[in-house]
Amino acid sequence: MTALPQGSAPGSTADESAEAEVAPEPAQGIAAGDPAVDGADGGGGSEMASAGEPEPESPGDSGTPDASASSEPEAEPEAEPEDAQPDGETGTADATAGEESGPFDATAEEPEPTAGSEAADAKAPEVSDAAAELAAQRELRARIEQRKAEKEAPIPAGTKLSGQAADLLAAVRAVESGEKSGTAFFGGPTPAPRRPAPAQQSAPVRPRAPEPAQAPATSAEALASVRAVLTRGGAPEALAAQVTGTLGEQAAERLGADPWQLLAVPGVRPEQADGFARALLGAECRPDDERRAAALVGWLLEQAAVQGHTALTAEDVRKALAARSVPDPDEAVQQAIAEGVVLVFQDGLADEPEPSEDAEDAEESAEPVEVLLGLDRYALAEESLADGLARLLNSPVREDGSVWPEGGELVRAVAGSGLVAHTGGEAARAESAAVVTAAAAAGLRAAGAAHTADGQRRLAQLTGPLAAFTVAGLLSGEGPGRDADGALALDVLVVQDATQLDVETAAMLVESLPDGCRLVLSGDPGVLGPAGAGLVFHDLLAARVCPVVASRLPDPGPVGELVSGIGIGELNQVEAPGKEVVIIPVRDAGEAVHRCVQLLADSIPRAIGIPPEQTQVVTVGHGGSAGTRALNAALKQRLNPGPGRFGGFDPADKVAYAEVPGRTVTGTVVGADAEGLRIDCAGTPVLVPKERVESALRHGWALTAHQAVGMRWPAVVAVLPGDAAQGLTRAWVYTAFGRAERHLSVVHGVDQALPRAVAEILPAPRTTRLTPLLHGLLKTAE
Repeated sequence: MTALPQGSAPGSTADESAEAEVAPEPAQGIAAGDPAVDGADGGGGSEMASAGEPEPESPGDSGTPDASASSEPEAEPEAEPEDAQPDGETGTADATAGEESGPFDATAEEPEPTAGSEAADAKAPEVSDAAAELAAQRELRARIEQRKAEKEAPIPAGTKLSGQAADLLAAVRAVESGEKSGTAFFGGPTPAPRRPAPAQQSAPVRPRAPEPAQAPATSAEALASVRAVLTRGGAPEALAAQVTGTLGEQAAERLGADPWQLLAVPGVRPEQADGFARALLGAECRPDDERRAAALVGWLLEQAAVQGHTALTAEDVRKALAARSVPDPDEAVQQAIAEGVVLVFQDGLADEPEPSEDAEDAEESAEPVEVLLGLDRYALAEESLADGLARLLNSPVREDGSVWPEGGELVRAVAGSGLVAHTGGEAARAESAAVVTAAAAAGLRAAGAAHTADGQRRLAQLTGPLAAFTVAGLLSGEGPGRDADGALALDVLVVQDATQLDVETAAMLVESLPDGCRLVLSGDPGVLGPAGAGLVFHDLLAARVCPVVASRLPDPGPVGELVSGIGIGELNQVEAPGKEVVIIPVRDAGEAVHRCVQLLADSIPRAIGIPPEQTQVVTVGHGGSAGTRALNAALKQRLNPGPGRFGGFDPADKVAYAEVPGRTVTGTVVGADAEGLRIDCAGTPVLVPKERVESALRHGWALTAHQAVGMRWPAVVAVLPGDAAQGLTRAWVYTAFGRAERHLSVVHGVDQALPRAVAEILPAPRTTRLTPLLHGLLKTAE
């Protein structure tokens, strides 16, 4: 494939590596110590064998990667882009995972968004009712801001802007620098606090069940024009369909007028867009071009969304722009604001105390207010979500004369509140499922939803299959149906795995609930965060605006005891008389792959009685000598060798399919035909279209922890090679180890990095706005 021009910004040699300053790469990983287990072989032999029994060598293991070829594995990002591809966690084109395919590869996956960065959005031009409602909210916000601006005193304008935009920019500059207090620009009477939704009001328009996204109709002429522009700029012609899907039918004209709009295409990087612009503009291509600066600001915020942020501080954006050779980062930020590329937020101003008699002294000593920049897509979703949660809390719950049966603390809390948060581990799922049963017994319309199909299956075992769905299924029309206003016909909804809700999915779900509906968000705060932008469950807990019920049910067995300790930062030894937890020390990544294959193919089936198809390997990342790629290659060679006649896959291959960014399902290849590859996912037939096989399907004997969230298996082999030590965090270890139901083998090569990560290394924080938005709408719960 033709490579796009590479290099630094036009006319500069600036180091491109400073991109991380905008959104530091979260150090996802695993941290734990060596829990000693009965029967553990300190010499690195299989711990599954009985005492004194040598572990047989696997003839197929000779094909595992040699340790000398070990390379630095990519650290797993906060949200794995691989899920979208299926190996690109939360941005799902694992931007940090070191994909072999270049960002301009036509088959390269789009970043997921865990997240964030829903690549599918760019390809679905049809506007849903929910999107239309968000757009209406944006328009309302603009009118409110305009009315507020008209009441304010004039503010000196900037040198290159005029009117309201200049006023806003000058105000932002003065507040950030500490020259003036944030309240100085909000003269006149203090605006009344936002009023919560009244008990009785006209029913708002609710989003209808979303329809399947239709592929954009692209004319042959438009594609041909885009190919011509791409060729002139030295970009691969294969990008034409992706560019047209992102920029529309006028993509060729838009690229000709502004070559840096190529950055809007998922996977394209600034140095490639710079090379494209140099080829098209020649001597007119300059690093201070306003078009370049605006495109870079939008791109930086999109990359931040891939890592889970819904906004960034203005200072972080300026630093990142400077690292990309933008001569005047401050002017670039101002220009992006003026052109509507980004929105400006100062959510903390409303909570500042009233000025005292010493207002002038206080103004001089006041800390500069942190100003956030965000894309309207995430800003509007976050504000819509906050409004929806406030509506549920302030609307009277529907009783209809029903009487709730006697239940635990959670049932009592749900009976009296429209919004309840519930925390706990795997055992706590029974408590939230009991709410569905109790509500149904009270004559209310109740349902439960989970993040994955596996979570739905486990929920159905507790509530019955007619009351259990996936969140995606509810939003796509499955389940109880919708009322005349388009709201879900429910009185009670329990959402398990609520930690996996990104801000856009959560906003859609909450806006789909009718007034008076009770919503229970239940999740385990210890697991890895969602693949998309936002941290909804944690933000709700931090806001303290609704009842929070913490489960006291401990997870059972040695595995549950080990995982519970990890959740509080302790890596404890646990008694495992039945070899429920086994540690296998290894010296290098090559040995880690060898022992993993041996465990899956021989030791676990023989000693524990769990077959390979019920055992899942979980590792830190996709790349490296013991990443998912290396492990899947070795496991396929041993467990199901074959030529890969169906696009690299053979019948009976275990596969991971990223249906959408951030949601992976596992299955087994059944066959292939003209339509695509057919797989069986726990008894459900799934067709992978042939055009998506290469980008969205991978072998699935080994997954990353982000891909495995929401699923559990009878046995899990957690692989911690030495070169993955920097990718370990407490959340990674907690998530990976917690996927095991009966047996956990830990292939351990990170020495003291494991206990250190469990004790000290937390996931990188995400910059979000939901908590202050909720504080502005609701009183903090005492």
